[in-house]
Amino acid sequence: MTTKGTPGRVVRIDDETWAAYGELCAEEGTSRADDLRRHAHARVAAWRKKQAMQRRLDKLQASDD
Repeated sequence: MTTKGTPGRVVRIDDETWAAYGELCAEEGTSRADDLRRHAHARVAAWRKKQAMQRRLDKLQASDD
């Protein structure tokens, strides 16, 4: 458990990439953890939006039948 109450996760990334990612995030004024969280949230939001659109399309097609 982390200090903010969210569980920690294990991610396997090679040392060279992890170090470069740390430099990139530092230049952008963020942490690797925050950047990864934002990426995951954005991907999930896009996926949910796609699912909702597909459900609407399926409902429309069903009403046309």
